[in-house]
Amino acid sequence: MIRRVVAPWLVVVSGLLAGQAAAFTHVVKPGETLAQIAERIYGDAKLENVLVGANALDTQGGTIIVPGMRLDVPAPGHHTIVQGETWADLALSWLGSNDIARADLLARTNRSVPWVPPVEGQAIEIPVIVTYIAGEGETVNTIARRFWGDPNRGWELDPYNRREGVVVHRGEVVLVPMPHLKLTDAGRAEARAVATREGLSGGILLEHQERAEAELPQLLADIRQGRYVEGIARGNRLLGGGALTRPQLAIVHRALVEAYVAVDARAAASAACVAWRSNDPAAPPLDPARVSPKIRAACSTP
Repeated sequence: MIRRVVAPWLVVVSGLLAGQAAAFTHVVKPGETLAQIAERIYGDAKLENVLVGANALDTQGGTIIVPGMRLDVPAPGHHTIVQGETWADLALSWLGSNDIARADLLARTNRSVPWVPPVEGQAIEIPVIVTYIAGEGETVNTIARRFWGDPNRGWELDPYNRREGVVVHRGEVVLVPMPHLKLTDAGRAEARAVATREGLSGGILLEHQERAEAELPQLLADIRQGRYVEGIARGNRLLGGGALTRPQLAIVHRALVEAYVAVDARAAASAACVAWRSNDPAAPPLDPARVSPKIRAACSTP
């Protein structure tokens, strides 16, 4: 059973980051389309795919939105380096695995390389990771073209997802890093307005942690009620938002283990389990009487 844990500490960052809020909520207005929202917030209508993935809109066979609907809008998150952290440590906490592909992504996003450790007190960016559910006849190349505009980069998705091969099976979960995703001036203004309205303004990230804390029950409800794809999208959006505490990270990764197992994303489940145990080293061994064999198998996979 996963318990709700109250955030035990706060992290302070410079005022520069205060106006660069992470994921926020957009309420759909009459006449709006996903393409219009993406154009205004990201500066590119084609990035409506990011909104589709973040809100699991493609799981019901369509991407229709209606006025009043609340959309999660992914945006880069931030984290302040504490003494001794490495890119591998950070990749494990925020991206679910400390393998070289994810450590390299995080380092490159912050204009560094994985073998040069970040500096204590440095504010780094946590890139957006989109959850994509593959359709019929998909390949890593078609997914790369969809999100990055370049089918020749499809091979980059394999190491990040700990998978092999060009063909992607229908229903397969593919995590797509979006390290260059930025908000337009209009997007930043909307993020600031939401932050102010919801009490998230200022340079202290405790409010972000409290907001995430309030959303954790919904994540756990997604898993309990079998909404696994929605749970995967929600969990990755929470991770991408940055500023979570280690107990919160443990809860998110533990939920992702179950969701990934349910959709047969074995490599992702294994990575999520490693990240869960890393953020909650005191977690007891998995009880065979209470934990499914598939989850125990995922957690025993190196």
